[in-house]
Amino acid sequence: YLFNSREISLDACFAQLFFIHSLSFIESSILLLMAFDRFVAICNPLRYASILTLPRIAKMGLMFVLRGFVLTFPLPFLLKQFQYCRANVLSHSYCLNQEVMKMACSDSTVNSIYGLFITLLMVGLDSLLIFLSYVMFLKTVLKIASPMECLRALNTCICHLCAVVLFYTPQISLSVLHRFGKGSPPLLQILLGYVYLLVPSLMNPIVYSVKSKHFRARIIRVFVK
Repeated sequence: YLFNSREISLDACFAQLFFIHSLSFIESSILLLMAFDRFVAICNPLRYASILTLPRIAKMGLMFVLRGFVLTFPLPFLLKQFQYCRANVLSHSYCLNQEVMKMACSDSTVNSIYGLFITLLMVGLDSLLIFLSYVMFLKTVLKIASPMECLRALNTCICHLCAVVLFYTPQISLSVLHRFGKGSPPLLQILLGYVYLLVPSLMNPIVYSVKSKHFRARIIRVFVK
């Protein structure tokens, strides 16, 4: 009902946006954990097993999951306080915080500030930390490795970098479009909405499988036929 209907009640819309935003933030955290894993493996390989123990990884994963749910939890309750009297047609096939706010007649300043705050805290901070981890990773590799070894080390990060680009590019673009692109074409909003929701989840398995020789051979056979 929440994800397969042409019409949706207000409460169901709030529930939908809660799960979409919280799961998106959790995915951002997973990308950050993967970047940290690569950073430790390259910059401190001798202590990798002692730093990233299974209990520690489980604690970090649980902390990031709770962070995503806890910070997103107030959004539906903030939205529920508003009066809605404007056009109730969504430009996407699902509910987003920024778009639901546009339908409210009440002052949404608090909600807008809180939404921007959690976006910067989650997506902004995670992407900054991923960027810094790669800067330190490159500095370490360039200091101790030959050009050929540098290429091998970078080759291990290609899939993760592709996943980062696929995830953050549509998310940041959609957020900027909703906040500052008031005169943007509706088709662009719809297209970015589908890209944001579907492309990362559909492409990530392909991105991480394409380095497999068996997978590449099957793809080549499909296209050669």
